[in-house]
Amino acid sequence: MAERMKWIEVIMPQLAESLVSATIGKWLKKPGDRVEQYEPICEVITDKVNAEIPSTVDGIMGDLLVEEGTTIAVGEAICRMQVAAADDEQVAEQVTQVSQQNNAQQGSVTPAGHDPNQPMRNRYSPAVQSLAAEHGLNLQAIQGTGAGGRITRKDVLAVIAQGGQTSIPSAQPSSAASPSASPFSGLNKSGAETGISAREAVSAPDAGVPVRHSGIHLTESPKIPQIEVEGGGQGRSEYFIDVTPVRNAIARNMRQSVSEIPHAWTMIEVDVTNLVMLRNKLKDEFKRKEGINLTYLSFMMKGVVNAIKDYPIMNSVWAVDKIIVKRDINLSMAVGTEDSVLTPVIKHADQRNIAGLAREIDDLARKTREGTLKLDHMQGGTFTVNNTGSFGSILSQPIINYPQAAILTFESIVKKPVVINDMIAVRSMANLCLSLDHRILDGVICGRFLQRVKENLEGYNMETKVY
Repeated sequence: MAERMKWIEVIMPQLAESLVSATIGKWLKKPGDRVEQYEPICEVITDKVNAEIPSTVDGIMGDLLVEEGTTIAVGEAICRMQVAAADDEQVAEQVTQVSQQNNAQQGSVTPAGHDPNQPMRNRYSPAVQSLAAEHGLNLQAIQGTGAGGRITRKDVLAVIAQGGQTSIPSAQPSSAASPSASPFSGLNKSGAETGISAREAVSAPDAGVPVRHSGIHLTESPKIPQIEVEGGGQGRSEYFIDVTPVRNAIARNMRQSVSEIPHAWTMIEVDVTNLVMLRNKLKDEFKRKEGINLTYLSFMMKGVVNAIKDYPIMNSVWAVDKIIVKRDINLSMAVGTEDSVLTPVIKHADQRNIAGLAREIDDLARKTREGTLKLDHMQGGTFTVNNTGSFGSILSQPIINYPQAAILTFESIVKKPVVINDMIAVRSMANLCLSLDHRILDGVICGRFLQRVKENLEGYNMETKVY
């Protein structure tokens, strides 16, 4: 007897709290294709990064309701899938209850059989879904230890360590009668909430990928993007470039920053001769040991982090009637590609040594250029650092990464004649340029902050340890 099949609709998930829409970038499955659980069905483009939408069930792809390049609101259907009737009864109820689950705090009714002490029980992060699919585990049979009963990556790893033996949670919703949260609604959670440590979240660097000796750019040039133009007929002296969602987000954020934040700018010159000698001493051994390059930026970030500890007001945001000073130091790092600039975040940068910062820089820069950043990589930044010296700049006036209070650029290292004790010496010099929010910061505090960064950078010597 043939298996009974039914149709379900797949909706656009809310990948982040502030996300209200996304653009279908590319369909990875065509109508009629077989789709396995957790397998990506399409790529979506958001204001911050690109992401893949995974399937939560086994089935056959049906109608594609949204064309590539179309922007669609969160919660709207993007495609239809044909699934077995037994699976459909559960999934269909998940789809119909999305709006109720999203508004649970506004008084939605708790469904029958649902454990109120485990509201996050059926919300899975992409890392959890991928790991479970790789080892053939049933997530419904794993006990979650995360917030609200959520299954974390550590829970899945614990089951794998036990040989795949799972324990059934005390309160399991019925597949036919108990609706659960949206199958995608857990994608906007941070690593802290999912139980993923920073070390686990960062993949081991590829020792075979060469890196330039300066800056954060890889040796291999980023691919030139394909630009779709219109109206570029023969005889025209101009052509049009469609604005991508990422470029539109950059334009909006930059306009918001310069229109709302009263920018001020200052610069200081730093003697980094000792830093250059230290790096030259350590870089070869570090490359052999870690498989990545020891960049100047990692030393610079360490100096900035230590200065922020002394002047925490630099790590703040303006909130109209108050100034909010952030306790965590999360450094945003500006990374440029051929067609955009993104600012992935190094979380808890103050808890990392120079080697740890170098690993994070290499990992995030590579993911940015490969287009594999997740939304969590882009959120939570409190202070931005930009390595403009990596492409030869000696002076810049950066725009603040809204809503932060300041942004600091590290310019190119240049050998110059410098007067020391009435004698001329050739030294390696670099400029540090700071743009500041004059609502929060003034010249005195920023001057002291830059002096502290200068002292930290000039304080490196041949005995400085990177571990």
